[in-house]
Amino acid sequence: MDINASLFLQALVFAVLVLVTWKFIWPPLTNAIDERARRIADGLSAADRAKHDLANAEKLAVEELRKAKSQAAEIIAQADKRASQIVEEAKDAARVEGDRLIAGAKSEVDQQIHQAKEALRQQVSALAVAGAEQILRREVDAARHADLLSALKTEL
Repeated sequence: MDINASLFLQALVFAVLVLVTWKFIWPPLTNAIDERARRIADGLSAADRAKHDLANAEKLAVEELRKAKSQAAEIIAQADKRASQIVEEAKDAARVEGDRLIAGAKSEVDQQIHQAKEALRQQVSALAVAGAEQILRREVDAARHADLLSALKTEL
């Protein structure tokens, strides 16, 4: 074969190869490249959306944490207020109970004083009666009466 025929034949084979590639290989290849580019673009936009959603979620988390801290502080303040209120109620109840016990003790002391006075009166009256009996049994004598009264005075 001649070099010209060989060159012509090689050009023809190359043209068929380009035609087959252009017709059968190139469209699926460009479709695959376009699909891959579309998927990459979708992935990037999804990543941007996820980044935006993450930022929003972080903002919401910070806000919720702030609200929770505020509520916790409010609950603690209410608990402290209630605790001091309970302490004050207990103090008032203890004060009332103490006053009641003091009043009862005073009443009991007054009653015991009254009983002691009554017992003392009975003893004084018994001594007075005994002294009067002794005076009346003996004969009437001023010196003896004075001695008896002074003895009675020392007994009282």
